[in-house]
Amino acid sequence: MVKKADDIRLAVSGIVTEEQRDKMNIILSHYQGIKECKASLESVILKLSEPYAKELSLVSTVPGIGNPFSAIAIISEIGADMSVFLTAKHLCSWAGLVPQNDESAGKKHSVRISRAGIYIKPLLVQCANGVVRSEKHPEVRGRYLSIKKRRGHKRAIIAIARMLLTAIYHILSKDEPYNPDLYKKSDVLPKTRNITVEQAISFAKRFGYSVN
Repeated sequence: MVKKADDIRLAVSGIVTEEQRDKMNIILSHYQGIKECKASLESVILKLSEPYAKELSLVSTVPGIGNPFSAIAIISEIGADMSVFLTAKHLCSWAGLVPQNDESAGKKHSVRISRAGIYIKPLLVQCANGVVRSEKHPEVRGRYLSIKKRRGHKRAIIAIARMLLTAIYHILSKDEPYNPDLYKKSDVLPKTRNITVEQAISFAKRFGYSVN
């Protein structure tokens, strides 16, 4: 529907036969039936989620997860008891948001994320894509832009998805809502910082310089 209204009217102008009208009525009836089934299913899901109202309310405070069904899907995947995961990193690894440890003889052969989390990972990536476009959460958008400049969009989005899941882990563990100030403080870099020679060489190579 990106075309102008006049172009759309021109495209559909003409004669609609009785057979075409019958077909369109059948399609509209089918579409209406799908909408009714969807509404009924959503009603059942909301009813089943009532025992987790408190946890869902906490998860909904995380940026990008304002939709109640997104929060329900996340709780359905990871549960409400975070004690089953030793740390937030364990949860992120379970969800497939941590790079694989593919290292041999001191050399890393791959930094691709694992294939785990086939349901929750796409959902968190979708939430991450939504929140980085908004100016409402500068602590998230700022981190995304910083990583994107160095690593590209795809890796930056995975990092933001991992950030959101880490936030969910902590708010469920501590039973408190999302606090953006914690992330604002962590993004503030020191004015002066000492680095090793190896770190300096790696930094230079990252920007395309050749170091002898």
